[in-house]
Amino acid sequence: MKLKESDDGQALDVTTDLSSDAVVEISAVLRQLLADVFALYLKTKNFHWHMSGRHFRDYHLLLDEHAEQIFAMTDDIAERARKVGGTTLRSISDVSRHQRLKDNNQDFVPPEDMLAELRSDNQQLTRFLRSAHEICEEVNDVATTSLIEVWIDQTERRTWFLAETARRPEGLAAVQRT
Repeated sequence: MKLKESDDGQALDVTTDLSSDAVVEISAVLRQLLADVFALYLKTKNFHWHMSGRHFRDYHLLLDEHAEQIFAMTDDIAERARKVGGTTLRSISDVSRHQRLKDNNQDFVPPEDMLAELRSDNQQLTRFLRSAHEICEEVNDVATTSLIEVWIDQTERRTWFLAETARRPEGLAAVQRT
């Protein structure tokens, strides 16, 4: 693909050899991923800001680290869509229209529930990333599939940390039941 028309009718020089159908498909999947990543970022920061309880410091720092990693994905996702000649998100309402991960607007969420919800959201994001990888692989977009592989690894690591942080030692659970 060499030239594409912009919204105002101007010809844009596109530097990809991917078909125009592939660009549309890749842009659409990246737009959804970007919306989900923004939603997960904001939820992670929300829980970071509203954390309380015995493990406040550890959880607060963990969620801040996760939020930084999640936010770092956003520019790469958006720029990849633009590099292939597509478009990306333009506003908060655009995020809302494309996100698949659910927001949490509750006034209070217990720390254990925060960790469990973020673990679940990261697992869901991993599934979305795998699906996007399949689509990009089908159209031979090696660069995007490579980026997605890194994001899958990062997301699985966050899921692991959240699961292990929330895990109650078996002995402790038995003692608390008695």
